[in-house]
Amino acid sequence: MRLVRVTSGRRLSGVIVETEAYLGTKDQAAHTCQGRRTPRNESMWGDGGHAYVYFTYGMHHCFNIVTSRSEDPCAVLIRALQPDEGREEMVQRRKAARKDTELCSGPARLCQALDIDRRLDGVDLVDGDALFVERIHARSLMSPVIVARRRIGVDYAGAWARRLLRYYLRGNPHVSKA
Repeated sequence: MRLVRVTSGRRLSGVIVETEAYLGTKDQAAHTCQGRRTPRNESMWGDGGHAYVYFTYGMHHCFNIVTSRSEDPCAVLIRALQPDEGREEMVQRRKAARKDTELCSGPARLCQALDIDRRLDGVDLVDGDALFVERIHARSLMSPVIVARRRIGVDYAGAWARRLLRYYLRGNPHVSKA
């Protein structure tokens, strides 16, 4: 799948190469664990196919795709993209990136490169025109190409920290951490 951001009439996009799943109220690493519902995570409680964008550490945005039905707050964090359209604009937004593989290799980096922030929280990713997902393969990738590992930065989540809910494309140089 390709994530596309249209800003100032230009397409910025990249192939999704790394994700992490968050499985709702039972998942101790999810923002909605134990039924926690706040203005920050409200979009996660909506229907699948919408954006959940949050601000973290007082400086970074992270982008998720809500994946379930209303009142079942599950989402997939998009951790990394392989840039393909609008690289020049991404480079301007990510001046700290020393090489192409640093443009979108991490959730905060990809949000900065694609100009994704809280203004896009809750937008429709299926029928929207500012931020959306495009299918680029007719079939799913074969499982040997996809690596499953522990999620990053959720050590506080007990047994949930050990679950293999992070997925990335084997050998892809744009993955945030192999």
